[in-house]
Amino acid sequence: MSTYVITGGAGFIGSHLSDYLVSKGNRVICLDNLITGRTSNIAQLAGNELFTFIKQDVTNYLFVDGPVDYVLHLASPASPIDYLKYPIQTLKVGALGTHKALGLAKAKGATFFLASTSEVYGDPLEHPQKETYWGNVNPIGPRGVYDEAKRFAEAMTVAYNRYHGLDTRIVRIFNTYGPRMRIQDGRVVPTFVRQILSGEPLTVFGDGSQTRSFCYIDDMIRGLISLIHSSVTEPVNVGNPTELTICQLAELMGSVVGNTPELIHEPLPVDDPKVRQPDITKARDLLGWEPEIGVEDGLKRTIDWFRTDNRYLIPD
Repeated sequence: MSTYVITGGAGFIGSHLSDYLVSKGNRVICLDNLITGRTSNIAQLAGNELFTFIKQDVTNYLFVDGPVDYVLHLASPASPIDYLKYPIQTLKVGALGTHKALGLAKAKGATFFLASTSEVYGDPLEHPQKETYWGNVNPIGPRGVYDEAKRFAEAMTVAYNRYHGLDTRIVRIFNTYGPRMRIQDGRVVPTFVRQILSGEPLTVFGDGSQTRSFCYIDDMIRGLISLIHSSVTEPVNVGNPTELTICQLAELMGSVVGNTPELIHEPLPVDDPKVRQPDITKARDLLGWEPEIGVEDGLKRTIDWFRTDNRYLIPD
C-alpha cells in the first residue's frame, strides 16, 4: 500500500484518479477547497477506510500526518469560465499552491507529480505540439492567468528537482472529457452535451474551424498512472492526437444522439487557440501509453452517463 495526497482530488480528473488508486488498495488523502470540485464526485468513496477527504485551500500551509509516498498536485480551476471567474485564485494555486505541495513532498520524501496543461503552449505556432515547444502565450490576456500559473508551476517543479533533488513528474494534459464534468463549466463537450440533451442549438465560437484533440477520461487516467510510476522527470504530453474542428465535434455529437443539431455562432473569445494537437511520441516511447478509446465511443459513454445520472445536468 502506498499513500497518495491528491490536491484537487474532488475535481473531474482528481476524483477519477482517487477512484483508481483506492481500487488498487492504496491510501488516498484528498485535499480540495471545493471552488470547482464537488463532493458528489467522491461520494462513492465515503466511508472507505482507504480514503480521507479534507476541505483545504492548498495555498495555505499543508500538514498531513504520517508517511506519504506521492503528492499529486491537480488543484486549479481548469476551464475558461472558471479561471475568468477566479483569476487571483488561479494564479495563487499555480504559484503558492504548487510551492506548498512541493514543500509537503520534500518534507515527506515523496514523489511530486504536477498536472500541467496544453495551455502552456498558448495559441501555438508549432503544430502538433511537442514538449520541446516553448509556446506562444499572451501573459496579460484573459487566459494568461491560467497559462502563466501553469508555466510558473512547471518552472518551480523543475527548480525543486534540480536544487533539492526532489523526484518529480510533469504531465501536460490535453482536452479531457467524460463522466463528472460540470455541465456548465464552459468547456465544449459538456456544453454540447447539455445543449443537445435539451434539444437546444449548439453554440460554436467563431466559424468552428478551430481544432481540439479530445481524450476520454479512462485513457487519461492510464496515462497519468503510467507517468507517475515511471522515472521520467521531463514534461510529457498526454492526450488523444485525433484532431477535430469544433464543427466536426458538433456533427459527431449529432451522429451519436441521432439528429443533426442546429448551430449558433458566437464571437471567438480573445486568445482562443486556433489549433490543439499533442505530439505523444514521448508518451508512446517512454511510457508505452497511447489512447484506446475513440472520440465517438467516448462521447457515447459520456452522453449515456449524463442521461443516467442526470443530477449532473443540474446547473451548479
